[in-house]
Amino acid sequence: MANHCLTSNVDLRSRENNSSHRTKEIDRDRLIVRRGQPFSVAVQICDSTVQNGQLELVLHLGKRDEVMIKVQRESGGADHWWFSQQAAQDEVMLTLHSPADAIIGQYRLAVLVMSPDGHIVQKIEGVSFHLLFNPWNKDDAVYLPEESHLQEYVMNETGIIYRGTSEYISSIPWNYGQFEDNIMDICFEVLDNSREALKNSKMDMECRADPVYISRIITAMVNANDDHGVLFGSWTPPYSNGVAPSKWTGSVPILRQWSSTRARAVKYGQCWVFAGVACTVLRCLGIPTRLITNFCSAHDVDGNLCVDVVDTFNSRQDSTWNFHCWVESWMRRDDLPKGNDGWQILDPTPQERSDGVFCCGPCPVTAIKEGNLQVKYDAPFVFAEVNADITHWRVLPNGQRQKVYVDQKSVGRKISTKSVYGDFREDLTVLYKYPEGSKEERTVFQKAGRRVTQPTNESTEPPQLQLLIKHARPVFGSDFDVIAEVRNDGDEDAQVQLTVLATGVTYNSVHQGECQRQMIRVTVAAHEGHREVLRLRYKDYAECTSEHHLIRVKAFAEAQGQNQPLMTVADVPLSVPELLVQIQGKAAVKQQVTAKISFTNPLPVPLKGGVFTVEGAGLLSATQIHVKGEILPGQRVEVSFPFSPIRTGVRKLLVDFDSDRLMDVKGTATLVVRKITGNYIRGISGIFGNLALTDPFV
Repeated sequence: MANHCLTSNVDLRSRENNSSHRTKEIDRDRLIVRRGQPFSVAVQICDSTVQNGQLELVLHLGKRDEVMIKVQRESGGADHWWFSQQAAQDEVMLTLHSPADAIIGQYRLAVLVMSPDGHIVQKIEGVSFHLLFNPWNKDDAVYLPEESHLQEYVMNETGIIYRGTSEYISSIPWNYGQFEDNIMDICFEVLDNSREALKNSKMDMECRADPVYISRIITAMVNANDDHGVLFGSWTPPYSNGVAPSKWTGSVPILRQWSSTRARAVKYGQCWVFAGVACTVLRCLGIPTRLITNFCSAHDVDGNLCVDVVDTFNSRQDSTWNFHCWVESWMRRDDLPKGNDGWQILDPTPQERSDGVFCCGPCPVTAIKEGNLQVKYDAPFVFAEVNADITHWRVLPNGQRQKVYVDQKSVGRKISTKSVYGDFREDLTVLYKYPEGSKEERTVFQKAGRRVTQPTNESTEPPQLQLLIKHARPVFGSDFDVIAEVRNDGDEDAQVQLTVLATGVTYNSVHQGECQRQMIRVTVAAHEGHREVLRLRYKDYAECTSEHHLIRVKAFAEAQGQNQPLMTVADVPLSVPELLVQIQGKAAVKQQVTAKISFTNPLPVPLKGGVFTVEGAGLLSATQIHVKGEILPGQRVEVSFPFSPIRTGVRKLLVDFDSDRLMDVKGTATLVVRKITGNYIRGISGIFGNLALTDPFV
């Protein structure tokens, strides 16, 4: 009969192993290691007479032991599990070696002490550990050679998400928090709740060695359209029985709520929230990932690489988004021809079905640049997001549509991500497309099937009339002017009917209501211009702008005697003030420090229901601070609250403010948390770059 020993007979050496495997930020008590890198555990043998006996190790994966692996005794190659042993006093040191393509997940280890005649003398069970991807290992499919990139794309728990318009790029901070308590366990819960896992858990478990498979599952599971996914999407208020997407400042509360409610979808997300949650899960599992923003992003529903914009606000056809967020993950594509390794596009926002499911990717960025649309997965849809034409139409009185103009230049601009060198924007457009008008661009378009405008040597008559929209960067709450200008470069006067329309829209072009409309007939003298001023007052646009604070201005001009009308569109983002966040006192682990938040109401009306939401990886979980009473116009509000940092390093405190009339106001503070008191550094800036991740103070 075998002698069973408790798990207390095994020292997992978690602190030493986790430190060398770069997982100590996740947990210092549980064993969490990365594949392709050895780790050691110490086993105490109950009977000293069998310390030098034959040992056998067996690994189990899955809730029902879907996968069982017998660990070989000595190295026979890097493609399988093996171990070595060394006796020392009353224990045996076991060093386990996993292959670089091992299945990721929670393993249960059984140690069997065998007698010379092959009987089990002692059996030690109940030992478990987690295995993650290893982007530091050159044999792992997610291997990324640059250390600075690894620190940003795997280890950094905070980031910046770019939003706004291509002309007026704004940004918000985001707390990925992939190493916060229980987040790793929740990431595996996400995988366990996928349709594939529930349909065939054994096949799913065996596929979890492949980052292509894992990342595609995650793009499906971050949205809740087809499965037990994490987030419901909603793009128009009111956000009943949920949280407005603009209120979130990080992924951690979303993932924790999903897990605590037994995989009930969290309400609500929009593209940057979906992308932020996906980035958290992928980084936590060890896949290098960065969040991408594509400005003027096309949604091509019929695959013709052309987006139709009709001058009516009831259209449910193709659309363009001021910006759209997805993620890129770094991996080798052994399932594709050579040349498709590297950054892969993954889009968890539910837009179109892929293989019957709302997911998108992974799709190689290089395939998009080269127009290789036959490559897996979803290349035609992604190519259109950054390359589609925009055809503007108007509806005639008889109901027919008339083409106004075709825009071949606006889609896919200033594709952005946070730099690895600090809190500033890096432009990635050159990775997605060749220079506009270049020979390479025309070749790609022909390969992809997009219409190509061929260069010509023939001189073309420049248009006699030009239509422009001019505006400043107004502040939300102020009154401001938008100018529509008609220029006449011809030799004859022009009789023009000019219409200027201002509407509130969401960032993805959903109409929220008309703010102001102006129509006029004017005579524009030859070689002169006419400026029409549209005055927009807060009382006119307050009720028709969403939490995105965006007004779309359209100008439409018809000249007498000319068949082709003129039309131009400009999006006017309304800026909101930032919160001032200051840290008072020295920051040290488990020692109380105080944060002070200041906010001034910029609106000409009182604000009701004001609430600050505060969170920060390694600092504190999401906490709400309610403001009592109204905040009057111009009134300054200050709140202070204490918290005790949890982990060392450079950390970011993220704050969001929302109220009945003003939402999505953000602020951050950066502070250094030390293990011990003494000299310290603290500040409110992003100058520390990636220092946060090296944890130099332990």
